[in-house]
Amino acid sequence: MKKGRLYGVGVGPGDPELMTLKAVRIIRECQVVAIPHSEKEKCVAYRIARQAVPEIEEKPCLFLPMPMTKDREILKKSHREAAEKTAGCLEKGENVAFITLGDSTVYSTCLYVHEQIRAMGFETELVNGVPSFCAAAAKFNGPLVNGSQELHIIPASYQIEEALNLPGVKVLMKAGRKMGQVKELLSEKNLKVKMAENCGMQGERCFSSLEEIPEEAGYYSLIIASDR
Repeated sequence: MKKGRLYGVGVGPGDPELMTLKAVRIIRECQVVAIPHSEKEKCVAYRIARQAVPEIEEKPCLFLPMPMTKDREILKKSHREAAEKTAGCLEKGENVAFITLGDSTVYSTCLYVHEQIRAMGFETELVNGVPSFCAAAAKFNGPLVNGSQELHIIPASYQIEEALNLPGVKVLMKAGRKMGQVKELLSEKNLKVKMAENCGMQGERCFSSLEEIPEEAGYYSLIIASDR
């Protein structure tokens, strides 16, 4: 029996109209849909995909919950278990679409499973989606970068102080948890700042200056900071 293939499918930042034709096709064609959660309704990527691909509800769902922790041992265990569950489907010849927010190559949950599945000898493919920082820039109706500007993508849940000294445009991903600290650092660096919260999703809010940004914000908060 021919073994199945794992697809890491980016569903974009929130607006189902930003899902690519390829992402829609792969989800439709795969026998199994994998999600990084224990419940469909609580998985943001699933709720987005369902609006563009209603037939996703008819497909078997592989639940691969990923704990929100930086504990390496806990993460390794969850990734190993997720890869083993996925391999079980692939061994039966089933193609699996692992849906993930934004783009499948940018800080994507599916990458941890993708790497282990490749190491097991299965075929894999990554399907791109619109990254959240591109969607956020469009919300502000202007360029993300222009001319000779550099672009730096920074995970804001880690140390960011040195990264803010980089030239050009800095994108701070998932800045909500440390918003007070992040705002203080941005003020010190005298950077021009915009922020999108829940871009393309319900509850979307956009702020055009550092002063407008609240001290507390949601998990999906993205900051675009540039030299004045």
